[in-house]
Amino acid sequence: MMAMAKRSFLMATAAAGLVCATSGVWAQSCKASAWPQWVQFARRHIQPDGRVVDFSVANQQSTSEGQSYAMFFALVANDRERFASLWRWSRDNLGAGGPALPAWQWGRRDNGSYGVLDPNSASDADLWIAYALLEAARLWRLPAYQQAAMALLAQVKDKEVVDLPKLGPMLLPGAVGFVQADKWRLNLSYLPLPLLRKLARVDGNGPWLAMIASTQQLLRQSSPQGFAPDWLGYDARVGASVDEPTKGIGSYDAIRVYLWAGVTDEGDPLAQTWRNHVAGMLGYLNAHGVPPEHVDTVSGAATTTPATPGPWGFSAALLPYLKAAGQDSLLAGQLRLVQEQASKSTEPGYYNSVLSLFGWGWLQGQYRFAADGDLQPAWQPCTK
Repeated sequence: MMAMAKRSFLMATAAAGLVCATSGVWAQSCKASAWPQWVQFARRHIQPDGRVVDFSVANQQSTSEGQSYAMFFALVANDRERFASLWRWSRDNLGAGGPALPAWQWGRRDNGSYGVLDPNSASDADLWIAYALLEAARLWRLPAYQQAAMALLAQVKDKEVVDLPKLGPMLLPGAVGFVQADKWRLNLSYLPLPLLRKLARVDGNGPWLAMIASTQQLLRQSSPQGFAPDWLGYDARVGASVDEPTKGIGSYDAIRVYLWAGVTDEGDPLAQTWRNHVAGMLGYLNAHGVPPEHVDTVSGAATTTPATPGPWGFSAALLPYLKAAGQDSLLAGQLRLVQEQASKSTEPGYYNSVLSLFGWGWLQGQYRFAADGDLQPAWQPCTK
């Protein structure tokens, strides 16, 4: 089975244009050709000034999430000029370089002008921006990015990290609006393990290592049927609880939990444990062939009958998880679906495209995360 999986991966990387010096997929001097999906995304969604636009919403919004993901992809693609413009636009328009955290939403106002629509922050974007800056500083040897990253992390620690009773440090989804008395609203898709590993190394006195343990505990408590919820509650008396507004549904946020678990390096001591916590998705795929758009994480049942399949971006997001789980048949089926839908769609939309860049891009070999959180893009010398 391992030999078959390796052959499948080699075929996928060959199709993606990867040229490796030896038969090892992640060999020394592994170089990548152009990344067509990134080129298409940039053409559709990134303006010349570095603004990422989601055209699926009426206000043509830009979000800190979109900016952060695009910065990461630009780094993976070794696209230095575009990375610089993405960071510059984020810094100047969302406030990422100032005394406040980046505003999460920017776009067209009711009066036709453009600017910040909601000044609250989104902590997942803040972590991804900081991570992209840290790795750009390391890989491109540009220390100014390191300084900007550490300044942003200081803001995150000050305004978005809380010490939850009987749990420990945890990341709030934003600076405002997620705490009420002795209850908190949390989102585990905001906490990719590779990013936390990196932050724990560069900020050894920070909360990141303890936050890994807190996140693992919450993931275990909130996925009784092996499905991750979009949102969860936390109560000091009972621990993790079903989020009242969303009723424990797993959907467009939660799909990223499987994605982050999949891209976590095998050498991470918690990689398999985190994947096991959300293994209910494997059983669902075996039974239905496609991931659900919405699943009740308490019962494990899809919330519509017959089950509504998720968008094809969900299948793309699951590719790394299926590869890591050794599910060759499921992997092949989801990859076919992704390839078919990507070829048919003239306008795949922002979120499908993002999930595809993360999941399909990983499968193609465009990037890896090392066990310590370092980014290993295919354009630099790398080791397995």
